[in-house]
Amino acid sequence: MNRNQFLKLMATIPIATSAMKLSCLDSATSGFSNTDKMPVLFLGHGSPMNAIEENEFVQGFRQVGKEIPKPNAILCVSAHWETNGTWVTAMDKPQTIHDFGGFPQALFDVQYPAPGSPELATETKELIKSTQVGLDQKWGLDHGAWSVAKHMYPNADVPIIQLSLDVRRTPQQHYELAKEIAALRKKGVLIVGSGNMVHNLGMVAWSKLNTDNYGYDWAIEANTKFKQFIADGDHQRLINYSAEGRPFQLSIPTPEHYLPLLYSLALKDEKDEISFFNDKAVGGSLTMTSVKIA
Repeated sequence: MNRNQFLKLMATIPIATSAMKLSCLDSATSGFSNTDKMPVLFLGHGSPMNAIEENEFVQGFRQVGKEIPKPNAILCVSAHWETNGTWVTAMDKPQTIHDFGGFPQALFDVQYPAPGSPELATETKELIKSTQVGLDQKWGLDHGAWSVAKHMYPNADVPIIQLSLDVRRTPQQHYELAKEIAALRKKGVLIVGSGNMVHNLGMVAWSKLNTDNYGYDWAIEANTKFKQFIADGDHQRLINYSAEGRPFQLSIPTPEHYLPLLYSLALKDEKDEISFFNDKAVGGSLTMTSVKIA
C-alpha cells in the first residue's frame, strides 16, 4: 500500500464511524415507527391506596385505558421523581418503587413488572435539545406511574419509562421542555402526567376522607378555575399560577404534583379536544380531576 492509498483509507474511517452510529440509532428507535397521533393524559393519582382499592377513580383509569389505542410504550412524568437536572429511566427492567410509608403491607407487596425501554429513553434524550438529559439506571417506577398503569394495563405488557422533574426549572421551562417530546405522540407513545391539580396534604380533613366529593371552598374554586383555563386553552395563566391568588396558593403549596399537568397541556395541538374525568374532591384539600387530550 503506497502513501496515497493509505491516506485515502484513513480519510474514510470517520465517515464509516459516523454512519455506524447513525445506523445504531436508527436500529434502536425502529420499534417506534410512525403511528396515528396518541392521546395525552393527566391523571390525578391521589393516594397510593388507589393501587389496591376498588373505587370510582380506579374505574376511571380503567375506562380511559379502554377508550384510547393501546400504546407501544408509555412515558410518564410523575410528581414523585424530582431531580437535579433532567433524567429519563433507561433500564430494561425497572423496579417497582414503594416510595411511601404507613400503609398496609398489601400495598408494599404490589409489584408491577412492566418492561422499560432503553430505546425510547434514547429517543427521548435525542429529542430534548434545551438541556442535557441523563440516562438513569437506578430509579424505576414510582407510585405516580405504577399505581395508575396497573389499572390501565393490568398485564404489565406496555413498556414504561419515566422523565424526571428538574427542580431547578421554572414552570415555563417545564412547559417548553415538554413541547420538545411532542413527536413521540406519533410513534405510539402515550405521554402521561401524573400528579394532582389540588394537592395540599397539610390541610387534609382526615375525618372526611370517605365523604363523597368533599372539598374546601378554596379547593373547589381553584379546581373550577383550573378546568376553565384548560378548556379555554389559557395555558399562560396556568403556567403563572402563583399570580392567581390564595386559592391557587393553597392548592399548590409545592409544585411537584402540579407540574405534570403543564407537561400534558404543552403537548396539546389545535386539533385536540379536552375532556375531564374523575372530577371530584377528596378530604377537602385534594382533587382527583384528570384530563384526556385527544
